Amino acid sequence: MNKKALSFIVVIVLLCIATIYSATSGSIQVSFTELVSGLISGTNNDVQVIKDLRLPRIIIAIFAGAALSVSGVLLQSVMRNPLAEPGIIGVSSGAGFMTMLMVSIFPTLFFFTPLFAFLGGALAFFLVYSFSWKSGLDPLRMILIGVAINAVFTSLSQTFHYRGSYTSSMITEVTTSTLSMKKWADVEIMVIYGSIGLILAILVYSWCNYLALEDKTAKNLGLNVNVARFVISAIAVLLASVATATAGLFVFVGLLVPHIGRILVGTDHKWLIPFSSLLGALLILLSDTLGRTIIAPNEIPASIIMALIGGPFLIFLLRKSDRIYGN
Repeated sequence: MNKKALSFIVVIVLLCIATIYSATSGSIQVSFTELVSGLISGTNNDVQVIKDLRLPRIIIAIFAGAALSVSGVLLQSVMRNPLAEPGIIGVSSGAGFMTMLMVSIFPTLFFFTPLFAFLGGALAFFLVYSFSWKSGLDPLRMILIGVAINAVFTSLSQTFHYRGSYTSSMITEVTTSTLSMKKWADVEIMVIYGSIGLILAILVYSWCNYLALEDKTAKNLGLNVNVARFVISAIAVLLASVATATAGLFVFVGLLVPHIGRILVGTDHKWLIPFSSLLGALLILLSDTLGRTIIAPNEIPASIIMALIGGPFLIFLLRKSDRIYGN
């Protein structure tokens, strides 16, 4: 068995184990047998509580992790930058800000938050791309401008917390990554939009491979580079935006997972995209489960757990970037 197949099998098995453990552990604990029989019969009160409160956050964590990881893969492909990530370059914060703006002005349109989040993420990405263009795209300039755009949208979002209005509690729910109190309506939004984005990402894997080449070479191979960049960017923004609108703000997921994926399954996006989705789902689910159980009944937001993991990894990546990327 080769390394690629083994990596897929290990991650799938770990994801299944983590899902079962997360569903059966916490303030209410049941065995796996009790969980299955309770879901089928509907007579176990503990299982019904798990079904209504715990299963939605598990599903959202899985899809949000997959969406953010694949978004990172796509953005790194478009920008040709190993540090491109929706949380770092401002896509997630732009989506979060637009979501809060929508909730404040039109609270009855909450179901359309993914659409507004997508517009906010697209605006942030457009600003990064346009401000970075100066006789071509410089990877370092894109990251620095992305950090600045992220700071602007983050500061705009934080101003909503000090307005003292009725919507402030709703805004706090949107911007935090504590996945508690998620409902099946949230699952519906995350699964529908997330599945569309993930399927589209897999369909454009060959374009991602072409973008790893020089633009002139890709054009000679028949690829319309500008169209490919636009389409892939739109899919990346969709994935990051719907994850932010539903699960909250996460940073480093789209940075951490793609690099681990390249080590384990290689740079071919045909395998990197699905593997990153699985690994990202596992990572967010583990972060949420750990944050929910480590100091129960209190919770640590999953984003804090991710930051504890992603921060040191970013430092390691920057120190080793010459050896890994040869630039």
